[in-house]
Amino acid sequence: MLRALVVDDEAPARDELAWLLAEHPDVVAAQAGSAAAALEAIASDRPEVVFQDIQMPGRDGFSVLAEAMQLSSPPLFVFVTAYDAYAIRAFEENAVDYLLKPVAPERLARSLERVRRRLADQAVRPMGEEALRRLLEGLGRAGKLDRLPVEQAGRIRLLPLTEVVFCRLEGKRILAHADSGIFHLHGIPTMEKLEERLQGQPFFRAGRGEVVNLRRVAEFTTWINGKYVLVMDDRERTHITVGRRRARDFRLSLGI
Repeated sequence: MLRALVVDDEAPARDELAWLLAEHPDVVAAQAGSAAAALEAIASDRPEVVFQDIQMPGRDGFSVLAEAMQLSSPPLFVFVTAYDAYAIRAFEENAVDYLLKPVAPERLARSLERVRRRLADQAVRPMGEEALRRLLEGLGRAGKLDRLPVEQAGRIRLLPLTEVVFCRLEGKRILAHADSGIFHLHGIPTMEKLEERLQGQPFFRAGRGEVVNLRRVAEFTTWINGKYVLVMDDRERTHITVGRRRARDFRLSLGI
């Protein structure tokens, strides 16, 4: 079994990632809600991998890694955060991987494979410059995507991301709501695939069936149970709800 520890000061975020990890039969995950609790669990339970939130009150995720590295057999670290700006530092600090919130199941599966490979290598060395470049390139592959392929009149149109207000799952297809109309996405079968390809771009997964362009959010208001209602800047002034579990990540993505 792969022993994992999920560290996040927000219980809903911990629960969501632990739930995703539970989909993998060979993974058993414990949780910690603070840096102090994480270090205690690392010392006592000896997890093999720690999924560590970076932004926490008091000591951040990097300080947890720094202290854990003083142990004789430190665990591997996978940093989890809403900010992709931490990617380079995450790898410089010897993290094995880096995940953006909200975590896509397919991306998590690849991260677990990376962890298993590192654990299988008994001669793991600090990550070199070339390995760092390859990992960042793999993580940021979606960041090079500045257009979405959509279907229009029997052809494939490449729609600039700046024109996309939001994407919504309707039935079994994903529709891009853009300034010039509504289009079926081409070659992107799931919301998880869409979210993965948009990593590094100003888009946010507002719910299971919606991804919004943060630069096209005109305003937002608080709603019941800690939710937000976004008002997009399209002609219809579309309202989109951000659930309680994603509300904190939405605020972080806006830097507030």
